[in-house]
Amino acid sequence: MSKANEPRLSAEEIDRVVEAEAEDDTAWADPVHVHPPQSASVTLSGDLAARAAFLARLHREKNLRTWLLRIVQERIELEEGAYAAVKRDLGMKAPA
Repeated sequence: MSKANEPRLSAEEIDRVVEAEAEDDTAWADPVHVHPPQSASVTLSGDLAARAAFLARLHREKNLRTWLLRIVQERIELEEGAYAAVKRDLGMKAPA
């Protein structure tokens, strides 16, 4: 029987299976090792860091790092959206 044809188990049924097989090492696949993504460091000039810290406080962010991460994430999402829109527009305007 393929996975597509297998009946879906409820959360309680899944819990029972996991608990029954918890101590049976042969019931489990090999462990998967996950490595966190590499982080990057960015150096800001003193003036830029002071301006950013002011804005972080203004926005009531708990610290500068959290505010900077949010701002960078928002900007990346904005840029990705703009890039996707340009690609979509260019695709529509291309001659057939």
